[in-house]
Amino acid sequence: MNQRVIKSPIHYLKLTATEEALTKIEFLTFDDSNDEQASHIILDEAEKQLSEYFNGQRKTFDLPLQFEGTSFQKDVWSGLKNITYGTTCSYQDLARQIGRVKAVRAVGQANRRNPLPIVIPCHRVVGKNGSLTGYAGSEIDKKEILLQLEKGVPLLSEDHLER
Repeated sequence: MNQRVIKSPIHYLKLTATEEALTKIEFLTFDDSNDEQASHIILDEAEKQLSEYFNGQRKTFDLPLQFEGTSFQKDVWSGLKNITYGTTCSYQDLARQIGRVKAVRAVGQANRRNPLPIVIPCHRVVGKNGSLTGYAGSEIDKKEILLQLEKGVPLLSEDHLER
């Protein structure tokens, strides 16, 4: 596995990739990289596209992705890709979209286990009443920042790193 830590407006992100695909994005509170990070075609492209996204220049990602999960989780993650930039939907809406109307809580759990946040936009799922609920565990501030970005609110990248 190849890894790279990048700085972003929502702290540091650790990107992991095989030779063929991006496999994971993790939120970090500090840069845990040990060495200078070598060039890697997938990680280079992921870093470029994430930078464009954070700068408001990219609304969709075009990266090869590979992830493991149950078939239900993969259905949820595929459903997340259908939520367009700048919009949100409820967990109930997402459950309905994937044909599992009664699985709202399970949809929430699958959403929480998304291995590729931001690229697979789990931050766009909100509570039925529009409230910001659950994101990367309890990190609602990240969800709020990403949703604000998608509404055109400029990010103050360095300020968010100091939180």
